[in-house]
Amino acid sequence: MDERRYLQSLIKEGEHQQQDFKYRVSDAQKLAKSVSAFANTDGGRLLIGVRDDGHPSGVRSEEEIYMMHQAAYRYCRPEASIKFDTYHIDGRTIVIATVPPSDRRPVCALHDNDKPCAYIRIGDENIVASPVHLAIWRESQNPQGSIMTYTDSVKKLLDSLQDHRLTLNQLVRRSSLPRHKVITLLSRLIRFHLVQWEYSEQQFLFSAC
Repeated sequence: MDERRYLQSLIKEGEHQQQDFKYRVSDAQKLAKSVSAFANTDGGRLLIGVRDDGHPSGVRSEEEIYMMHQAAYRYCRPEASIKFDTYHIDGRTIVIATVPPSDRRPVCALHDNDKPCAYIRIGDENIVASPVHLAIWRESQNPQGSIMTYTDSVKKLLDSLQDHRLTLNQLVRRSSLPRHKVITLLSRLIRFHLVQWEYSEQQFLFSAC
Protein backbone atom coordinates (compact mmCIF):
# COMPACT_ATOMS: atom_id res chain seq x y z
CA MET A 1 0.00 0.00 0.00
CA ASP A 2 1.48 3.39 -0.99
CA GLU A 3 1.74 6.32 1.43
CA ARG A 4 -1.33 8.09 0.05
CA ARG A 5 -3.61 5.08 0.38
CA TYR A 6 -2.25 4.23 3.82
CA LEU A 7 -2.83 7.76 5.16
CA GLN A 8 -6.27 7.92 3.57
CA SER A 9 -7.22 4.63 5.24
CA LEU A 10 -6.16 5.99 8.64
CA ILE A 11 -7.91 9.33 8.14
CA LYS A 12 -11.07 7.51 7.09
CA GLU A 13 -11.17 5.87 10.54
CA GLY A 14 -11.60 9.30 12.14
CA GLU A 15 -10.68 10.05 15.74
CA HIS A 16 -11.25 7.21 18.16
CA GLN A 17 -9.80 5.46 21.22
CA GLN A 18 -6.44 4.89 19.55
CA GLN A 19 -6.24 7.74 17.07
CA ASP A 20 -6.22 11.51 17.32
CA PHE A 21 -5.81 14.27 14.72
CA LYS A 22 -3.66 17.34 15.39
CA TYR A 23 -3.93 20.20 12.90
CA ARG A 24 -0.82 21.87 14.22
CA VAL A 25 1.51 21.67 17.21
CA SER A 26 1.78 25.01 18.96
CA ASP A 27 2.17 23.81 22.55
CA ALA A 28 4.25 20.78 23.55
CA GLN A 29 2.60 20.67 26.98
CA LYS A 30 -0.88 20.30 25.47
CA LEU A 31 0.37 17.58 23.15
CA ALA A 32 1.82 15.77 26.18
CA LYS A 33 -1.76 15.21 27.42
CA SER A 34 -2.49 13.06 24.36
CA VAL A 35 0.80 11.20 24.78
CA SER A 36 -0.03 10.54 28.45
CA ALA A 37 -3.56 9.38 27.61
CA PHE A 38 -2.42 6.91 24.95
CA ALA A 39 0.44 5.59 27.11
CA ASN A 40 -1.90 5.01 30.07
CA THR A 41 -4.64 3.30 28.05
CA ASP A 42 -4.28 1.11 24.95
CA GLY A 43 -1.64 3.07 23.08
CA GLY A 44 -2.45 4.97 19.91
CA ARG A 45 -1.27 7.31 17.23
CA LEU A 46 -1.37 11.04 16.63
CA LEU A 47 -1.72 12.17 13.03
CA ILE A 48 0.09 15.52 13.05
CA GLY A 49 -0.87 17.85 10.22
CA VAL A 50 -4.45 16.59 9.88
CA ARG A 51 -7.45 18.79 10.68
CA ASP A 52 -10.32 17.61 12.87
CA ASP A 53 -12.42 17.10 9.74
CA GLY A 54 -9.75 14.77 8.31
CA HIS A 55 -8.31 17.23 5.80
CA PRO A 56 -4.51 16.80 5.53
CA SER A 57 -3.01 20.28 5.98
CA GLY A 58 0.56 19.18 6.65
CA VAL A 59 3.18 19.98 9.26
CA ARG A 60 4.30 23.55 8.81
CA SER A 61 7.80 23.70 10.24
CA GLU A 62 10.66 21.88 11.90
CA GLU A 63 9.62 23.64 15.11
CA GLU A 64 6.46 21.53 15.22
CA ILE A 65 8.50 18.34 14.92
CA TYR A 66 10.78 19.58 17.71
CA MET A 67 7.75 20.19 19.96
CA MET A 68 6.50 16.66 19.29
CA HIS A 69 9.74 15.30 20.72
CA GLN A 70 9.48 17.73 23.63
CA ALA A 71 5.99 16.48 24.42
CA ALA A 72 7.25 12.92 24.96
CA TYR A 73 10.68 13.55 26.44
CA ARG A 74 10.43 16.86 28.29
CA TYR A 75 6.80 17.12 29.33
CA CYS A 76 6.02 13.49 30.24
CA ARG A 77 7.14 11.76 33.43
CA PRO A 78 8.36 9.12 33.10
CA GLU A 79 9.41 9.71 29.52
CA ALA A 80 6.95 8.13 27.13
CA SER A 81 8.01 5.81 24.36
CA ILE A 82 7.09 7.31 21.01
CA LYS A 83 7.96 6.60 17.39
CA PHE A 84 7.75 9.18 14.62
CA ASP A 85 7.11 8.32 10.97
CA THR A 86 6.99 10.93 8.23
CA TYR A 87 4.73 10.63 5.17
CA HIS A 88 4.23 12.87 2.15
CA ILE A 89 0.93 13.43 0.38
CA ASP A 90 0.14 16.11 -2.22
CA GLY A 91 3.25 18.07 -1.27
CA ARG A 92 2.33 18.05 2.42
CA THR A 93 4.21 16.40 5.27
CA ILE A 94 2.20 14.32 7.74
CA VAL A 95 3.86 12.94 10.86
CA ILE A 96 2.42 9.91 12.64
CA ALA A 97 3.48 9.73 16.28
CA THR A 98 2.84 6.22 17.61
CA VAL A 99 2.63 5.78 21.38
CA PRO A 100 2.61 2.22 22.79
CA PRO A 101 0.84 1.39 26.06
CA SER A 102 3.28 1.95 28.91
CA ASP A 103 4.34 -0.66 31.44
CA ARG A 104 5.30 2.17 33.82
CA ARG A 105 1.92 3.75 34.46
CA PRO A 106 1.03 6.41 35.23
CA VAL A 107 2.75 8.43 32.53
CA CYS A 108 2.02 12.01 33.57
CA ALA A 109 1.93 15.21 31.53
CA LEU A 110 3.59 18.21 33.18
CA HIS A 111 1.68 21.48 33.43
CA ASP A 112 3.07 25.03 33.64
CA ASN A 113 3.89 24.60 37.32
CA ASP A 114 5.55 21.23 36.56
CA LYS A 115 2.74 19.54 38.49
CA PRO A 116 2.24 16.07 36.97
CA CYS A 117 -1.22 14.95 35.88
CA ALA A 118 -2.09 11.56 34.38
CA TYR A 119 -4.62 11.18 31.57
CA ILE A 120 -6.48 8.26 30.03
CA ARG A 121 -8.14 7.89 26.65
CA ILE A 122 -11.90 7.25 26.47
CA GLY A 123 -13.38 7.29 22.99
CA ASP A 124 -11.87 10.31 21.29
CA GLU A 125 -11.29 12.25 24.53
CA ASN A 126 -8.35 12.67 26.89
CA ILE A 127 -9.69 12.45 30.45
CA VAL A 128 -7.90 13.16 33.72
CA ALA A 129 -7.23 9.83 35.43
CA SER A 130 -9.23 9.32 38.62
CA PRO A 131 -7.69 8.53 42.03
CA VAL A 132 -8.93 4.96 41.48
CA HIS A 133 -6.87 4.66 38.28
CA LEU A 134 -3.80 5.79 40.20
CA ALA A 135 -4.49 3.22 42.93
CA ILE A 136 -4.98 0.42 40.37
CA TRP A 137 -1.67 1.25 38.67
CA ARG A 138 0.06 1.40 42.06
CA GLU A 139 -1.39 -1.98 43.05
CA SER A 140 -0.47 -3.58 39.71
CA GLN A 141 3.18 -2.66 40.24
CA ASN A 142 3.33 -4.37 43.63
CA PRO A 143 5.64 -7.36 43.07
CA GLN A 144 3.91 -9.23 45.89
CA GLY A 145 0.49 -8.89 44.23
CA SER A 146 -2.77 -8.07 46.02
CA ILE A 147 -4.82 -10.05 48.50
CA MET A 148 -8.56 -9.49 48.77
CA THR A 149 -10.03 -10.21 52.22
CA TYR A 150 -13.76 -10.00 52.84
CA THR A 151 -13.69 -7.50 55.69
CA ASP A 152 -16.49 -5.43 57.19
CA SER A 153 -15.29 -2.49 55.09
CA VAL A 154 -15.50 -4.51 51.89
CA LYS A 155 -19.02 -5.63 52.85
CA LYS A 156 -20.05 -2.01 53.52
CA LEU A 157 -18.71 -0.95 50.14
CA LEU A 158 -20.39 -3.75 48.23
CA ASP A 159 -23.66 -3.25 50.08
CA SER A 160 -23.55 0.44 49.19
CA LEU A 161 -23.21 -0.43 45.51
CA GLN A 162 -26.05 -2.92 45.32
CA ASP A 163 -28.57 -1.67 42.76
CA HIS A 164 -26.71 1.66 42.53
CA ARG A 165 -24.34 3.42 40.15
CA LEU A 166 -22.41 5.86 42.31
CA THR A 167 -19.64 8.39 41.89
CA LEU A 168 -16.63 8.16 44.18
CA ASN A 169 -17.92 11.00 46.37
CA GLN A 170 -21.38 9.44 46.62
CA LEU A 171 -19.85 6.11 47.57
CA VAL A 172 -17.74 7.69 50.30
CA ARG A 173 -20.83 9.30 51.80
CA ARG A 174 -23.03 6.23 51.45
CA SER A 175 -20.50 3.79 52.91
CA SER A 176 -19.29 6.16 55.68
CA LEU A 177 -15.74 4.94 55.01
CA PRO A 178 -12.69 7.20 54.74
CA ARG A 179 -12.08 8.37 51.17
CA HIS A 180 -8.56 6.90 50.97
CA LYS A 181 -9.90 3.52 52.11
CA VAL A 182 -12.70 3.57 49.54
CA ILE A 183 -10.17 4.32 46.78
CA THR A 184 -7.89 1.46 47.84
CA LEU A 185 -10.74 -1.04 48.19
CA LEU A 186 -12.29 -0.01 44.87
CA SER A 187 -8.98 -0.53 43.08
CA ARG A 188 -8.80 -4.10 44.43
CA LEU A 189 -12.47 -4.91 43.86
CA ILE A 190 -12.18 -3.74 40.24
CA ARG A 191 -9.07 -5.86 39.69
CA PHE A 192 -10.87 -8.89 41.13
CA HIS A 193 -13.94 -8.18 38.93
CA LEU A 194 -16.26 -7.61 41.87
CA VAL A 195 -16.91 -3.97 40.96
CA GLN A 196 -17.26 -2.43 37.51
CA TRP A 197 -17.04 1.18 36.42
CA GLU A 198 -17.96 3.33 33.48
CA TYR A 199 -17.46 6.89 32.32
CA SER A 200 -20.74 8.72 31.79
CA GLU A 201 -21.61 12.42 31.65
CA GLN A 202 -18.04 13.43 32.54
CA GLN A 203 -17.81 11.32 35.66
CA PHE A 204 -16.86 7.80 36.69
CA LEU A 205 -19.66 5.62 38.04
CA PHE A 206 -19.14 2.45 40.07
CA SER A 207 -21.49 -0.51 40.47
CA ALA A 208 -21.35 -4.07 41.79
CA CYS A 209 -20.78 -6.83 39.23
